[in-house]
Amino acid sequence: MDYKKFYSLVIPMYNEEGNAGLIIDRIFETMKGYRYELILVDDNSKDKTVKEIIEKNDPNVVLIQLKRNYGQSSAMMAGFDYASGDYIITLDGDLQNDPADIPAMVDLLERGNYDLVVGKRQKRKDSSLKTIPSKIANFIIKSSTKLNISDQGCALKVFRYETAKDLTLYGENHRFISLMAHLNGASIAEIPVRHHARQFGVSKYRINRTFKVINDLLLILFNQKYLSKPIYLFGNIGLAAFTLGMIINAYLFIVKLMGHHIGGRPLLVLGVLLVFVGIQMFTTGIVVDMLMKTYYESQNKRPFNVRKITDFGKNRFKEKEDFHQWSESAH
Repeated sequence: MDYKKFYSLVIPMYNEEGNAGLIIDRIFETMKGYRYELILVDDNSKDKTVKEIIEKNDPNVVLIQLKRNYGQSSAMMAGFDYASGDYIITLDGDLQNDPADIPAMVDLLERGNYDLVVGKRQKRKDSSLKTIPSKIANFIIKSSTKLNISDQGCALKVFRYETAKDLTLYGENHRFISLMAHLNGASIAEIPVRHHARQFGVSKYRINRTFKVINDLLLILFNQKYLSKPIYLFGNIGLAAFTLGMIINAYLFIVKLMGHHIGGRPLLVLGVLLVFVGIQMFTTGIVVDMLMKTYYESQNKRPFNVRKITDFGKNRFKEKEDFHQWSESAH
């Protein structure tokens, strides 16, 4: 780790009484001698979490208190907005992540010139209620994208400043923050980290969160492939349905010409239904495509992200007058 760098550690907190004071001490031990800020985002805790943080009175701590419980993604986004460090580091507030792993992660990020380094939890101390859905999500992501990360759910991550600032988190998207950075073009590495059992408080995980995670994952995958070209998804489905419907109807028309009765056949209903579904899906694709164009143009957004701009002639002519003076002297 570079002593000249400034580090921002972002930790969402919700009902972490007993852990709040300890994590401030653990971070202080790990970051002793380094320039850092510890941004604790309280997501409207109902216990003594805020009181513990205030009593510590640590000059390195920044406490952000949200007006109500918005969820971990929003809390993390609030921390990202405030963070100003060269590197932005995230971890959970339950002490299951070990701050002692941070220096090795920062060193890997610097040596490998990565944009993001994520932790891979070794010997997880969680119940199967949490690990099984996590493994399913990891499998889906690895199968449907080129991101070869084994543990999407590990909160311990080290970002470069610009990588974290490019992220926008909604819903339960914090669980797929590595995937979102990957879709933005970030280069990512994974490193084994320690994982501890929760000492204080109770896990916030509930089984209904699994369904939220699945919905968010499908939305992210849609955004990856079809956000800027939705007609390719809806149009292809529409054309396939329309074509199949027309084939069925053509077959039934021939059968009708041969003297057979087709009015009571379920196949006729299916053929007509597929034709209408095909037309509807295709027109939906056109409408969504127009909406996406409006989305980009109204906010001056671009359907791409620029990694770096190098203008080798930038300093040749600072102003137009410089150019004219050079041109006159040259002649």
